[in-house]
Amino acid sequence: MSRRVIRGFNQDALRHARHESGFAQTEVARLAKIGTETLRRWESGTASPQVDLLARVAEILGVAISDLVRVPETERYPGDWRVLRGMTQPQLGAKAGITTQTVSCVERGVISLSDSVAQKMSAALGISESELRAAHARARNRPPGAPA
Repeated sequence: MSRRVIRGFNQDALRHARHESGFAQTEVARLAKIGTETLRRWESGTASPQVDLLARVAEILGVAISDLVRVPETERYPGDWRVLRGMTQPQLGAKAGITTQTVSCVERGVISLSDSVAQKMSAALGISESELRAAHARARNRPPGAPA
């Protein structure tokens, strides 16, 4: 099964943050409980991190995920907001009290965004409903084949 690529992930920013922290790859990997090769692949751009693992690495390095994942606010989709909060779809669903399937469908823009889901998701993400609605509209109106 292939993993989703995190939109806006910047491997150079990750490498820079690690160098600034003074940690070797092996130390960051050990502390984050990931393989050294995994971190090496993220830093070289040959693999994209899972959001929950990236959140662990960011915490260890003392940086925000937004320092490592850069998507301009006016271009963000709902999934970008989730990634910037360091959550997986199941984690967001649990926090918002909605199903993972609903989170996935909203992120891909394949369903309409009801008032109830908008309220729950925006609260869980710590953003306004209008920000979520704008992100959802961008996801729904993205070009064919463009990832959300």
